[in-house]
Amino acid sequence: MTKAVFTTKVTPSYKDLPEVRYHFPRTYLNYVQQTIGDYIVYYEPRRSSAALSSRGGRQSYFGVARVDSVIEDADLPDHYFAIIDRTSYLDFDTAVPFYHGEEYYESALEKDDGSTNKGAFGRAVRLIPDDEFDRIFRAGFAPVIQGNLSSEVTLPGFSEPPAPFERPVVEMMVSRLFRDRSFMHNVRAAYSNRCAVTGLRLINGGGRPEVQAAHIQPVASKGPDSVRNGLALSGTVHWMFDRGLISIGDDYKILVAKGHVPDDAVRLLNQSGMINLPKDSTLHPNAYFLKFHRDEVFKG
Repeated sequence: MTKAVFTTKVTPSYKDLPEVRYHFPRTYLNYVQQTIGDYIVYYEPRRSSAALSSRGGRQSYFGVARVDSVIEDADLPDHYFAIIDRTSYLDFDTAVPFYHGEEYYESALEKDDGSTNKGAFGRAVRLIPDDEFDRIFRAGFAPVIQGNLSSEVTLPGFSEPPAPFERPVVEMMVSRLFRDRSFMHNVRAAYSNRCAVTGLRLINGGGRPEVQAAHIQPVASKGPDSVRNGLALSGTVHWMFDRGLISIGDDYKILVAKGHVPDDAVRLLNQSGMINLPKDSTLHPNAYFLKFHRDEVFKG
């Protein structure tokens, strides 16, 4: 087993869904097979779509996951899927640029003269040693690791050894407490601490938001800790959503289970009938998870 970087678009033009599967050609089969059972980090390139001229990608590492298996693409010859353990996926709390200060997080991306190795950079799958994976991980989760839930953090530098952490990286990745804190931070930030269904934004005297982070596909049903599988919801609405009294359509329309929700509760919902969405479209609820909620949880 070995760790790697998988390059993908958050809103991909191909068959990728980072929380569930990674699509790749035979060229990378040997590399991907080596990652089975181990962790990878996702990287978003400059290109935002399949078009060679497209731009707008963050050129940053944005998430972590564990590869469960590799299967063939039944519809496209010489292509495969890396199947992701959905319970392992986690968005970074802050995107990590591939280049920081005067050094690269991946040493293979740097030439001897200090310039970018474009040949290595052009590979969609890149194997990386554990220490480089750990450094990317710690930078991506700096807000939670440092106990600072602000989105404005300083990424760890390279000139000095990183400070020791309370837990090894892999132990943190499987810790439910760590994952819950990270998920809550990311969902609240994406929705600007505002309930997606009511529009309420309540902050207490200590600056703590009332809004909660809800999973669309529940953790108990192997739903990932991804913003795209999350909604910021006020406490009462969160309770209603988890019990299937309300749901969300693929068009982001609020769905109400007839006969299950009293009129007083319905009046809490956005008058537009639509949910409030994050400004960043890559963080919008994904149709894959919304369908699961409608099919398996919603009582409508």
